Amino acid sequence: MSDLDAYDYEFPRRLIAQEPLPNRADARLLVVHRGDATFQHSHVRDLPQILRSGDLLIFNDTRVVPARLVGFRTLTAGHWEGLFLRSDEQGLWRLLARSRGKMAIGETITLVNAAGADDVRLRLVERAEDGVWVMHAESDEHTFALLDRIGRTPLPPYIRHGEMLPADRERYQTIYARQPGAVAAPTAGLHFTSELLKRLEVGGIGHAYVTLHVGLDTFRPISVERLADHPMHSEWGELSETTAQIIRDCRARGGRIVAVGTTSVRVLETVAASGDEMAAWSGWTNLFIRPPYAFKSVDALITNFHLPRTTLLVLVGEFAGRELIQRAYQEAIRQEYRFYSYGDTMLIE
Repeated sequence: MSDLDAYDYEFPRRLIAQEPLPNRADARLLVVHRGDATFQHSHVRDLPQILRSGDLLIFNDTRVVPARLVGFRTLTAGHWEGLFLRSDEQGLWRLLARSRGKMAIGETITLVNAAGADDVRLRLVERAEDGVWVMHAESDEHTFALLDRIGRTPLPPYIRHGEMLPADRERYQTIYARQPGAVAAPTAGLHFTSELLKRLEVGGIGHAYVTLHVGLDTFRPISVERLADHPMHSEWGELSETTAQIIRDCRARGGRIVAVGTTSVRVLETVAASGDEMAAWSGWTNLFIRPPYAFKSVDALITNFHLPRTTLLVLVGEFAGRELIQRAYQEAIRQEYRFYSYGDTMLIE
């Protein structure tokens, strides 16, 4: 029996949300009570009544960059598509890409901008491991400014086969996103509005921010049979001294830490693993939360419904208990909750 059998499930594909709701906070909320293993059906807009005064929400303020690139081989005019992952200290881009025919080192790609016009060129420098291409952008523009001009929103393939609409530039972004670097949205945060944050504050529920630049590997299915054999990817994250102090103050008054999304969990647990007291931190983390794991910093979790056989579902199963999560997913399917990035969410208390 594979370790992953406990993290697999089937459901009608019609439940995969293709569009977000007009009002983000109207998303349904499945409240999972770990204490008595019961469920409550509610909505995100009701969080001020569900959470407790003194609780602290931790959001991931990463900003999704327009990382999907479309173009053609300059030499042959063959179609090309790529996904920007990150740039290094030398300004070289790392991408996942595919093209018709094998490209030679030194060959260039001409990118096509959103208006359909030929634009900047990318030159192939190296082919790295795991299908990653290392390329040089023949432009003096800053990387993120260039991506903002020519890139497309990197929607996951289960949303309209990855084809963005103009509205997705705003919809596939949290309202508090400010640190550019993610190639996928921290989706649990997509449900929050400015009005909801104000109502939470009035109810004595605070919030603070961490950063984790979400990478593509976060959502990839695990391809090995044993969880211990899975090579966990690394993502860059940060927890500021300001946030660390807010968390320490919350703990001192007996408040709960409520992580909004699995990415926030990974930052908090990475920092907690380095010492007994929450402290400022920045760097790369490849923390894979899998059984057996004892959570040190998170009391409750708001998280969307995740793809089967992924590290995200393993993390959620470890936080709530695998059997309880299996029951919760079956309950969500029976009640026809909307799944994945633009879908509904759950609160695990």
